[in-house]
Amino acid sequence: MTRARIVFAGTPPFSVPCLDALHAAGAEIVSVYCQPDRPAGRGRTPRACAVKQRAEALDLPVRQPQSLRLPGEAEALRALSADLMVVVAYGQLLPGEILAAPRLGCVNVHASLLPRWRGAAPIQRAIAAGDEQTGVTLMHMDEGLDTGPMLAQRTTSIGPLDTGGTLHDRLSVLGAALLGDRFGDLVAARCEAEPQDHGRATYAAKIDAAESWIDWHDEATAIARRVRAFDPWPVCRTRFGDLVLRIFAAEARAGDVDAAPGTVIAAGSRGIDVACGGGTLRVAEVQRGGGRRLAARDFLNGTPVEPGARFEPR
Repeated sequence: MTRARIVFAGTPPFSVPCLDALHAAGAEIVSVYCQPDRPAGRGRTPRACAVKQRAEALDLPVRQPQSLRLPGEAEALRALSADLMVVVAYGQLLPGEILAAPRLGCVNVHASLLPRWRGAAPIQRAIAAGDEQTGVTLMHMDEGLDTGPMLAQRTTSIGPLDTGGTLHDRLSVLGAALLGDRFGDLVAARCEAEPQDHGRATYAAKIDAAESWIDWHDEATAIARRVRAFDPWPVCRTRFGDLVLRIFAAEARAGDVDAAPGTVIAAGSRGIDVACGGGTLRVAEVQRGGGRRLAARDFLNGTPVEPGARFEPR
């Protein structure tokens, strides 16, 4: 029996387990598409993305076009005679010519329970919104942004300690498991497609680093969720005098206090309690510029913070 000819398109670490799942399933991966090498580090030297590194380790051919809309890209893809293209966090919208090139079209593994959280940052937006569960969706791609019909889904709970990083890693593995389990059905065209309810769609906008600055007028619960969502990037920040503090762990505490938002209510071994627009945020782990991540009690040993002091927005 002839193996299915697969093109894989992905770029960041999230995509790598799906590439491994296809390889383990015995797919003939005829090409791996990923974004061009980007400058990174202090020397700004070009660095290969995670998918390229993994593809080269598996001895798979790699292609890195600046854009799939460039002349000749659709022809190059058609020349591969692929049965299916699998796309996982590739980083570009695919034009119609590309979508139509493989015999069975293109499928995508997306890190949300579509139609909720279409777009670039579904993991962070789900945590920040207070969603109790999320998951991954395998869908047939069309020219819209995550609008295609759904083929399968897997769910997972969002726990009270989940961060953007922990949920990213869990969904990456969950997506690979789903893809591996349904691969045979995909190449045999046995997956039933279910149209999305577009009226229930929400949009997960790309994270802007400016969003990381804490507005202490917000509810403590909302701030605590953003602290978790924005770990490991861009990490929530606040000003304390001349310092910029990055906050990695915090807990919302109920009960309003008679203090302006941003005012320190207490500081000690349990953390730094800061008044918010509703409730109090107990800061448990911080980092000052150029320093290490520290438990709040250790930070306080070197930087005294007295009740009545102010944490300020940008």
